[in-house]
Amino acid sequence: MKMDRLVGILTLLLQQGKTTAPVLAKRFEVSRRTINRDIETLCRAGIPIVTTQGFDGGISIAKGYRLDTLFFTTEELQTLLAGVKGICSISKAPGQSSILEKISCWRLPDEEIVLIDLAAFGQKDLACKIEIIRKAIQNRHLLSFRYYYQKGDCRRTIEPYRLVFRWSSWYVLGYCQDRKGFRLFKLCRLWEPESGPSFLARDIPLQEVLFDRYFDTAPFRLEAMFSAQDEYRLVEEYEPSCYSRTKDGLFFARCFTSYGNMREWVQSFGDRVEVLSPEQLRMDLRQQAENILKKYSKV
Repeated sequence: MKMDRLVGILTLLLQQGKTTAPVLAKRFEVSRRTINRDIETLCRAGIPIVTTQGFDGGISIAKGYRLDTLFFTTEELQTLLAGVKGICSISKAPGQSSILEKISCWRLPDEEIVLIDLAAFGQKDLACKIEIIRKAIQNRHLLSFRYYYQKGDCRRTIEPYRLVFRWSSWYVLGYCQDRKGFRLFKLCRLWEPESGPSFLARDIPLQEVLFDRYFDTAPFRLEAMFSAQDEYRLVEEYEPSCYSRTKDGLFFARCFTSYGNMREWVQSFGDRVEVLSPEQLRMDLRQQAENILKKYSKV
């Protein structure tokens, strides 16, 4: 608590230039004697605190003293500021505003080079979910929620351990009481989160936090010919190396972790793609086309 107060005093002095002991005592809800002891502690730590008496007197840091050179370079501070602002874009957890306040007192260029905004469509819902999950993780409370997946929806209860932002989406890593194992749940499919009773935390096996493993196994290989007009999408989603140019178009070959995801992705291109393999997907698309034709032939 004292360390937090010392940092807070130092931050105010850097921001305001000068203040008084009564103002600091009221701000931090302590006595003036405690503030005086804090000032002595800062002086012993090598911070040149100056106190002046009389009219326009007060407490300040010696003119010309640069605290920022002792800790971070300008580039390091810019990186730190960008990261904190990114988190603030989707979560208002305690302490974030004070971190921004403390960082802002250092000398930084007026122009921000890196801007991070993790917000998404439905920002309010996402921020509420993250806050509920964050508190459940922090307080070691069970988390229950409605989860939507390919076969429908169900109610799940997990021991939550990590909030993860990967692959342009938010996830929560938890031990699922129904499946008796660690699972990664996508927040956009997770609704009606509720914090429950406390639980005794278990050790997390190392492989469970190696999140790339969830996408390492990709048994469904797609080969397809795409129209040149969709080149930008292939580059955006899978980089230029995912296809090669031929006289018939863009030949694409890649493995997918889920047959359903592969099918839905191909369907999003409409008639601008021809699947070469697997044969099962060719049959599924043909059946879908026939079903669509039946529906619209009645018009």
